[in-house]
Amino acid sequence: MKRRILSLLAVAMTVALLAGCGAQSGTGSASASAQTGENAQTQLAGSVSTNGSTSMEKVIGGLSEQFMNDNPNVKVTYDATGSGTGIEAVSNGTCDIGLASRDLKDAETSSGLVATPVALDGIAIIVNANSKLTDLSVDQIAQIFTGAVSDWSAVGGESGSIACIGRESGSGTRDGFESITNTKDKCKLSQELTSTGAVIEAVKNSPNAIGYASLSAVEGQDGIKALTVGGVACTEATILDGTYVIQRPFNLVTKQGAKLSDAAQAFFDYATSAAASDIIKNAGAVPAAK
Repeated sequence: MKRRILSLLAVAMTVALLAGCGAQSGTGSASASAQTGENAQTQLAGSVSTNGSTSMEKVIGGLSEQFMNDNPNVKVTYDATGSGTGIEAVSNGTCDIGLASRDLKDAETSSGLVATPVALDGIAIIVNANSKLTDLSVDQIAQIFTGAVSDWSAVGGESGSIACIGRESGSGTRDGFESITNTKDKCKLSQELTSTGAVIEAVKNSPNAIGYASLSAVEGQDGIKALTVGGVACTEATILDGTYVIQRPFNLVTKQGAKLSDAAQAFFDYATSAAASDIIKNAGAVPAAK
């Protein structure tokens, strides 16, 4: 009888041990599964393609670098083609986010495109560093670029023929400059160049040149100087308070109804949030988000 009782006890203990191990194993699997699910939700991966304004290079470069540091499995690319090309690219679906350093036109918004500002940027009026000129009014700038004034002596500079350097058709910087100075389709340019950097270099290399370029690209450059306009310097403070009048927005352009990937949406949300403000300021622009 004792042997039978002992045998039954041994079987019961074995069953209990197996049940306990099974429960422990099941709990562990459920925990690992939940953890994997959580990681899958928080781990961002993929690519984000941006295309457009050359003036936005520093802003987008800074934002992209920080975003990729925070999300190592995401690659953000930037194709500096000019605002017009970037707008076209997002319209036809060849990039995720277009970059435009100008407002959208009526025809662009009516086609379903949406512009979301990430920053404001001043368009600096630049001359060669050796020029003795320090200030021009908006009206004088317009007269110079339309050819009504062709010699520096007429506006307080040393005698010499003025060489106007500008951007190509489709440039957001050109559109902003011409809209504010009321010179659209009236400018007479010595050189028409395809990037902000090229304009800066041309003005550096020509003693009688004048051009326009994004403040974010001009800051810290040798060989040129930015003029005051109506006595107001082009700075972050004067852009923010509106006293420097030659300014324009830096926009992210998307298409209504076209869903962004998770990675592209996350980048868009970051770029337009207050969390990106310091990056934008360090790039020489004024953050749009408060």
